Amino acid sequence: MARATGPRGPYSYCDSKEDLLGRMRKIEGQARGVTRMIEEDRYCVDIVQQLTALASAAEEVSLRILEAHIKGCVSDAIREHRGEEAVNELMATIRKAIRR
Repeated sequence: MARATGPRGPYSYCDSKEDLLGRMRKIEGQARGVTRMIEEDRYCVDIVQQLTALASAAEEVSLRILEAHIKGCVSDAIREHRGEEAVNELMATIRKAIRR
């Protein structure tokens, strides 16, 4: 499927790239923190709570990229009469995401 070109790059999420990268850096820090917690034999529930926070942060990044994809790539594809292909791809992605 052809990709939409935005003002800052080839994909719709590029407009919020710095925000997304900041969120990913935070997730990396959270993952390192969980690793340290395990190395330090920390309490199980505390580790699970941190893993839950990490998963929520990753899901938020995923949702933001998916939203940009819908507003940009999918909308462009519909305008260019390639909507069926774009919607099929979108639905496959959503199906995978909600099976977590």
